[in-house]
Amino acid sequence: MADTTITKVDSRYSPTGKDGEKYLASGIHVAMRLWENEQPGEAKEAAIRPYETVGYVLSGRAELHIEGQVVVLEPGNSWVVPKGSSHTYKVLETFSAVEATSPPAQVHGREEA
Repeated sequence: MADTTITKVDSRYSPTGKDGEKYLASGIHVAMRLWENEQPGEAKEAAIRPYETVGYVLSGRAELHIEGQVVVLEPGNSWVVPKGSSHTYKVLETFSAVEATSPPAQVHGREEA
């Protein structure tokens, strides 16, 4: 029998991570999070994560600094950060985006890695 459970998450009540991200729906193999109205500023220290990230820009502009490359992200752009890649973001204009991580970033301390 197929799994018939459905998860619906209302982002108004979503838990928030330490960097301001809202955790959205999460399954066994993938999870979503929302970055809303991130303000311009200096890039944070580069990080290496034990999960893959794909994202989609809703509004604003940011730079993705990844493995010696700089990619400008604008509304309508999507991107991939491979598992184990050294990367950081620098917000250029108030920025909102949705990301999906696989495996889920917030499970078992993966976010802290």
